[in-house]
Amino acid sequence: MLFTTIDFVIFFLVVLVSIAILKNRKFQHIFLLLASYFFFYYTSNYLILLLIFSTILDFYLGKWIYKTKDLGMKKSLLVISLAANLGLLGFFKYADFAILQFNFLGEQFNLTDNIPFLNLALPIGISFYTFQTISYTVDIYRGKLEPSKSLKEFALFVSFFPQLVAGPIIRARHFLPQLREKLNGNSEGLRQILFQEKNLKLGITIMSFGFFKKLFFADNMSLFVEQVFQDPIGLESFTIILATIAFGVQIYADFSGYTDIAIGAALILGFKIPANFRKPYFAISPSDFWNRWHISLSTWLRDYFYIPLGGNKKSKEKTYLNLITVMVFGGLWHGASMNFIIWGALHGFYLIIHKSIKNRFSSLQTSPFLNSRVIKLFSILITQYFVFLAWIPFRVHDIDNMVYSMQKYIFIDFETTDTINFLMNGHKITMIILIIFFILHYVSYRQGNLVEKIANLGLYRWGLFLICIICIILFFGIGSSNDFIYFQF
Repeated sequence: MLFTTIDFVIFFLVVLVSIAILKNRKFQHIFLLLASYFFFYYTSNYLILLLIFSTILDFYLGKWIYKTKDLGMKKSLLVISLAANLGLLGFFKYADFAILQFNFLGEQFNLTDNIPFLNLALPIGISFYTFQTISYTVDIYRGKLEPSKSLKEFALFVSFFPQLVAGPIIRARHFLPQLREKLNGNSEGLRQILFQEKNLKLGITIMSFGFFKKLFFADNMSLFVEQVFQDPIGLESFTIILATIAFGVQIYADFSGYTDIAIGAALILGFKIPANFRKPYFAISPSDFWNRWHISLSTWLRDYFYIPLGGNKKSKEKTYLNLITVMVFGGLWHGASMNFIIWGALHGFYLIIHKSIKNRFSSLQTSPFLNSRVIKLFSILITQYFVFLAWIPFRVHDIDNMVYSMQKYIFIDFETTDTINFLMNGHKITMIILIIFFILHYVSYRQGNLVEKIANLGLYRWGLFLICIICIILFFGIGSSNDFIYFQF
């Protein structure tokens, strides 16, 4: 069920009305759980069984890990959880990729006949809810979390519909207390939250920005990006560069748009979900970019993969190996394809180079010159140059097309004739929208908490803003939107 369809609008309104009618908080949670399962079943049909299996497995393993005093038994139970969750994720997401590599090796060495592909359907959201349940059992194992006493409570944490299929990846220690406490000190729980002006206005404003990003920016950029990258060979450098920038805008507006809708919907329901983006295209270094982009994934990889590998506590060489390993794994998390491995490896090398420069010139980091506006602007531009370069392998799966596009991006040919003709024949509006994006992105960066400022406007001015956004959304069409990019991950 896409957020940008009339189906979701009707579904969400029904949920709001039902929650408002229900007075008992436990009944509200049961209804939210059933609504979340309906939401997932509507999208994935019988694959909901995988979600239920992971929920039941980790609920009882978490209780068992917490109760047992034997360290060996704790480790064994944790391994069972990891093996079951990662096994399901690996089977459904990477089985055909593994078969492809095996067949390739077989052809090279004449070892065996090709193995047929399984052509499995990828369960929507499996990468997200798998990481959530893994973090739950690991946190219990580490002694940072007590297990949930209620299967209903834990099931709602795993399946909460606003963020179920594309994140953000939430932690049990952040979400479960919100189910147990009287929200905002209100004894009537969720029912009264729905009618509190602050949460309602802020939630609607965040959702409006999400719809605006998706329908106005992301879907319009997709037309230009698809036309260029479906067959880029022969195109000029500036066409490739513009398409690369357009894809950077598309994936940011698409994914952060989904996140905004999820965060806003959750807030209206009385739940706080952490932010997943913080103006990533104003990052001043590769590490700063990952502090701003897909924050829930980058912090998950840091806490549950990078640090257990040793982080930066061992030798310099080991730290670099850990960085490249984690980023390649992060690339594979996005999909079973070589292009995602290349994307992850590129970001791994960026982080290694940045860390080595910091270590080598650590004494200069406090220099006033390095903290000047000019140097900061240069840092932003050079960081984004490489970030956008990495978007090419993320977007272009064909290796020949990828290599050609990256060459044209790096080694500019300075020809413009075909580029101008290409833009004039159907893509003038796309370029205007691209310019509008960067203007608004800059304004949002300078204003800081722009969304909250708009939500705090007087009712009349806030209503006018909302009407303008709704008109744009209706003009570009609810129901005709493309799928969210991160649904495939």
